[in-house]
Amino acid sequence: MLREEDHVALRAFVNVELGGKREVAEFVLSPTTDRPTPKYFFMASSERVRVRGVSIYRPIIYGNTATVLSPKERETLPSPDHTHKWTVAVRSAASADNADQVGGADDLSYFIKRVTFKLHDTYPNPSRNIDKPPFEVSETGYVLSTPHVLPAHLTTLERWGEFDIQIRINFVQECGEKAITVYHHLKLHPWTASGEPEIPPLEVAIKAGPVHSWQYDEIVFHDPYSNFLTILTSHPVTHLPKSKRKPVPFHLAHPASLEASKGGVPEFTSQMEKEEADRLEAARQSIISEQEKWRGILIEKEKELEKLQKQLAATPQQSQS
Repeated sequence: MLREEDHVALRAFVNVELGGKREVAEFVLSPTTDRPTPKYFFMASSERVRVRGVSIYRPIIYGNTATVLSPKERETLPSPDHTHKWTVAVRSAASADNADQVGGADDLSYFIKRVTFKLHDTYPNPSRNIDKPPFEVSETGYVLSTPHVLPAHLTTLERWGEFDIQIRINFVQECGEKAITVYHHLKLHPWTASGEPEIPPLEVAIKAGPVHSWQYDEIVFHDPYSNFLTILTSHPVTHLPKSKRKPVPFHLAHPASLEASKGGVPEFTSQMEKEEADRLEAARQSIISEQEKWRGILIEKEKELEKLQKQLAATPQQSQS
């Protein structure tokens, strides 16, 4: 028989349902009572434990596609002066086979809860919350026919119809991480190697086809919660094609890709990632070379300065009368 002064207790851990969530509770059966007493209620659920040392990423793209409105399409709009229609979106990086859009092979709603697009204040309801896929907003806008002759103080929107869009990505509750914010400059006009916008005549722009402006990025989750890691691993990512099958997205950081971006709907590839890594390495080596060059010049100049200082110190000083 247990005596009270022995201070012996039996401990048990059980799973309980609380508010629709599974929690772990510890119960203590002491010698002074025959009823289990809850202790340390609300211990951390195993699902809310971070998996340390693990990083997992999800590739996404964000950007826009724009096309010129035909005269017939403009007649049906509330604002017939609008000249372009565009769609800004957040999508998976890989494109579906035979797709007529950039990216979007995978549904991102298993880890993205909401995407908020903050448009220019001249649009009605400029903050657009999208709570289910596709995470995108479509609108129309106008471009002045002679932006070059307008006063210099006018904004990019007033000149070209382009503006910066704030994109805020909120994750599902299981993620437990804060929202992230990125920015995209709405692109309406055909790309040029210099990046300066040029407005071709509408009939020429219509024949040229859609304008694409997309940015590849990777969302990395460090030390994810165990239940969120399970969600991520249960949704494998569609991998990018290894080689080029379609035009590639143009980027100002790689002007040579301008020609390769023409001819249809572009597609991101893993080859682009390798080429970008090679360009970064070449740039790094160029910087190192320049640093060594100027370090050598600095050393020579310091030697010349030291020599001149010694010559100056050895020169007899003329006495003042």
